[in-house]
Amino acid sequence: MLNLTRTTSENQDFINLVKLLDADLKIRDGKDHEFYAQINKTAILNNVIVCYQNDIAIGCGAFREIDAKTLEIKRMFVNPDYRGKGIASKILFELEHWTSELNYFQLILETGINQPEAISLYKKSGYKITENYGKYIGVESSVCMMKILK
Repeated sequence: MLNLTRTTSENQDFINLVKLLDADLKIRDGKDHEFYAQINKTAILNNVIVCYQNDIAIGCGAFREIDAKTLEIKRMFVNPDYRGKGIASKILFELEHWTSELNYFQLILETGINQPEAISLYKKSGYKITENYGKYIGVESSVCMMKILK
């Protein structure tokens, strides 16, 4: 049984999943990893989802505020042993639901060209590719996306 838990980035299960995420990204990003790693070392994230299956933490996602109407999706990850089962979609949907509860209506995110499964997930979930923003401007290996919530 899946359980989606709202928490913060201080949650030890989230910390452990992010370590797996970072190891995966180090391989995918190659020479660009140090650039992305510095961006992903953010302050405390107050809005984190950890997905559990039978009390085992198998996936996560988070968001942080950009401005009064916009949040940025961060740290999306599903343990490779549990991929292909719709778990990332469930985490993303819960993040979007939480976003709406907090009266934000725009979500942005950055992913990499070496993460085709992430790009596919976001497109399937209604995100559109947009111009790169913030520290990603001019970064050819970044893919930035946006979704307006209703």
